[in-house]
Amino acid sequence: MIATPVSAPSNPQNAQHPLPPGEALVVLIVDDVPDNVAPLHDALDEAGYTVLVALDGEAAIRRATQALPDVVLLDAVMPGIDGFEVARRLKAEPATAHIPIIFMTGLTETEHLVAALDAGGVDYVTKPIKPREVMARMGVHLRAARHVRQGAVERSQARNALDAFGYATITVRARDGRLMWQTPLARDLLARYCGTEAPSTPPAVLQWLDRLLPELQSPAVPGQPVREPPRLTLDQGPRRLTFRLHQCVGDEDGNEFGEPGDWLIVMQETSDAAVLESLAQAFGLTAREAEVLYWVVKGKINRDIGDILGASPATVKKHLERIHAKLGVETRTAAAAMAINRVPLLQPRG
Repeated sequence: MIATPVSAPSNPQNAQHPLPPGEALVVLIVDDVPDNVAPLHDALDEAGYTVLVALDGEAAIRRATQALPDVVLLDAVMPGIDGFEVARRLKAEPATAHIPIIFMTGLTETEHLVAALDAGGVDYVTKPIKPREVMARMGVHLRAARHVRQGAVERSQARNALDAFGYATITVRARDGRLMWQTPLARDLLARYCGTEAPSTPPAVLQWLDRLLPELQSPAVPGQPVREPPRLTLDQGPRRLTFRLHQCVGDEDGNEFGEPGDWLIVMQETSDAAVLESLAQAFGLTAREAEVLYWVVKGKINRDIGDILGASPATVKKHLERIHAKLGVETRTAAAAMAINRVPLLQPRG
């Protein structure tokens, strides 16, 4: 049930809180009793809002996820999934966590009102609903949400800009390790290196954070320089993905991700493809032989090289024998030394 927004109220005397020209904010009303919805729907429609309606919890979650309304007016007591659970689910998802939820309830006991706020509601109105009161409350929370959303867009644009320079960023919620935000490049890299997707944070990243947090939370020692936290590196053949802890975002008032204390992590993929090509050209090696020699230089044994390349240790040994013959050496140590001397890219930096 969607009402088309109008540029001005058809009856100005009845429209107590008309929208400014050019605005067409979307309101989702959730109530299992259609008769309860009608008066509020008509008042909002007349004031220039676009109104969506859901008559049960499942429909509310589905419609909120699809339409991303500017505000949700949510009945607390419904059969099936009640309003409290709807609010919790919407607040748990990054795409809908920012939407202000105003509960509509006939429950006036303090414990029920506290439950509504604990579930993620920013406010509540009691039944019978007075449209004028609802719109006044909505105005306050819509203004606050607009400021938060504008700041979130600016931060999102700044982070996405890093993708163009080969950097990717993610945000991990400190409270439960949930991946709350990621750039497009970050999504692709995590899928390729870790086989995970949001909201799941790769286990290796969670373990890395767990190791760092005690040190980060300890007070700084006066007179000693602040050291950059150790980075996490995941290898995938000659490519590697490095994670760098950039900063803790959020404050006591929270942020666009819904929780203070989220960790912003910058990722960058690097590759030694140029090194492999140089090895192959310098010694007349095949692509696979160049990979084997590369990992010999890195100090890997045959079993480790096999695990990296998806080959058996016996196959790695045969490749190494051919490498020895082409380089004119008898040991892996000599092969590594010759490779380092001939290929400058293999020499340690600094």
